[in-house]
Amino acid sequence: MKLHTPFEPWHEHIAIDLPGARAVFTSRHGGFSKGPFATLNLGRLTADEPEAVRRNRIRLQERAGGRLAMIRQVHGPRVLRLDEDARQPTDVTGPHLELDEADGQATSRSGVAPMVLVADCLPIVVAGGGAIALLHAGWRGLDSGIVDEGVRAVAEIGDGGPLEAAIGPAAGACCYEVGEEVHSAFASYGGRARRGDNLDLKAIAREQLELAGVARVHDARLCTICQTDFFSHRRDRGVTGRQAGVAWLT
Repeated sequence: MKLHTPFEPWHEHIAIDLPGARAVFTSRHGGFSKGPFATLNLGRLTADEPEAVRRNRIRLQERAGGRLAMIRQVHGPRVLRLDEDARQPTDVTGPHLELDEADGQATSRSGVAPMVLVADCLPIVVAGGGAIALLHAGWRGLDSGIVDEGVRAVAEIGDGGPLEAAIGPAAGACCYEVGEEVHSAFASYGGRARRGDNLDLKAIAREQLELAGVARVHDARLCTICQTDFFSHRRDRGVTGRQAGVAWLT
């Protein structure tokens, strides 16, 4: 896969440095899973072998700059503040536990690495002012306000410094065909987001991030549907793994 500056290789994956933070977007390579989940499937809610997923998560956590923290994603706007009430991140390498339902996590704590899982949806990192947020954004999340909530969370728990964001590999405008009911949700974007029958989720996310006050937005410019280094729910007709967006404070 071709990387564009300021993105750079990180093991088998992609990394970018943001203000006070390191963000990583995993590929499907470098793990223990087999078959349609080969090899670094990080999603437990798949038909993959649970032990393989556990080993994959352990490998990622050993390389990350903090303990991985996970949520149960529901395509909504909620962003969990990990700093509130001394909340402890869930141990994603241990037994399966009930997770908080949300589509974002934000923290100003060191040693914690918020994570979201994707297989065509956008993984978005927002960082600055001593805080970070990880967001899971499909079309429903973008429509319901997950980006505004994520930026607000970083602004609230950080010290007010300028913010930057990174959009990781996700369904690209080259491949993401949708019906009129989805196009209608983003009709106000017009030609900025519509490409015939296709929708440009990344263009929508960029505009939302900038309107929310993010100073710089970086796009990995990688499509999960047509680039086989990544899992894709659409390309693989639902039988596939999950890659991750993960970040930690530096």
